[in-house]
This record gives sequence, structure tokens and C-alpha cells, in this order.
Amino acid sequence: MDLNSTLVSDKLAIRELVDQWIIASDSGLWGLFDEVWHDDGTMAATWFQASAKDFASARRNGFQAGVSIIHANLGHISEIRDDRAIAQTKMTISQRAEVHGVLVDVVATGRFYDFLSKEDDVWLMVRRQPIYEKDRMDPVSPGASLELDTSILERFPTGYRHLAYLQTQIGYKVKEKGMPGITGPEVERLYSEGGNWLDGADSPGAVG
Repeated sequence: MDLNSTLVSDKLAIRELVDQWIIASDSGLWGLFDEVWHDDGTMAATWFQASAKDFASARRNGFQAGVSIIHANLGHISEIRDDRAIAQTKMTISQRAEVHGVLVDVVATGRFYDFLSKEDDVWLMVRRQPIYEKDRMDPVSPGASLELDTSILERFPTGYRHLAYLQTQIGYKVKEKGMPGITGPEVERLYSEGGNWLDGADSPGAVG
């Protein structure tokens, strides 16, 4: 296989891996979900920052309890250097739950920023860090009235404050600071860690 063919093959494999994460996570296909991760994989989310193994367990428990979180992948790019890669994928996170007695949908828009490694000719996810760009909350029933507590809403960054509001209402402990948004020192640090990963750094950086 020539160099160009290898690059195309790797890019297709990485895109499929990114899509497998969503299909498996949102459908409860936990065997497929486990296949995505490197043994040392880590995952960050608004409500969870730890090992991929622990995240998979928490995600499975939430799924079985009826927690409604749905993801969608959009545009995608990847940069590959030898057996390392960084992938960025535009995405949405949609969660449905009751807030103050009103059933709502929250849709957050952002990117998945993934650190990947090729092990025995298979691409695996070493670190997944969402970048939260903006979100909104809408009642499911047209005309339903909902008033939010601004003191709670303003505790969180603009990129995921409505998602965080919903999640706190259903009992999750949500990270209030340090998650990357569309601009700012957090996302700049993430880009730097991505560059270091491609350059051969021992670690993909801290989760969360």
C-alpha cells in the first residue's frame, strides 16, 4: 500500500472509530463501546472526568436508568503523524429531562477533540475531550412556561450552562470551570497538548 493509500485508510478508520463511539454509546452496545478505547483511555464530560473504563460503567448505568443523552457527529478532520493522531469532530449533545417540573430538551453544540494511538494496526481512543461552544434549552411542549434560576445558570460557562443546569437538576455534579470553550486559555491549552501528543509526548495531558 502506498503512502497516500495508507493515509486515506487511516483517516477512514479514525472516522469510523469516532462514529462507533456514538452508535455504541447511544444504543447500549457496550461491547462495541469498549472496543473504542485504549487501555489507558480517559474521558471528560460536564458530569464526569476519569478513566474510560469508569466512564463506560457510568454511561451504562445511566442508560439502564433511562437517562436520555443522544449524540450526533457532523464535520470531521484528523491529523496523523506516524502512530499518533488528533481528530476533531463537530457534534451535538442532546439531553431530555424535567427541569422545575417541565420536560425540556437541551442541545449543546461543540467538538470532540480526540487523542488517538495506533496499536497493532488498530486505532484506539486515548483521550476524549469535548469542546463546548454553545447550548440552548427548550420546553418539549410548545407554549410551556419555564423560569430558570439565574444564580445557578451563571455558575457555568456559556458553552454548556443550560446543559449543566439540567444535569444539576437531576442530581449530577457538573464541573463549573476548566472545560474548554470556543475560545480562551482552556482550549488553547488543549490545542497545545494535541500538538505535543503528535510530537511524541508521553502523555496526552490531564483529563477534564
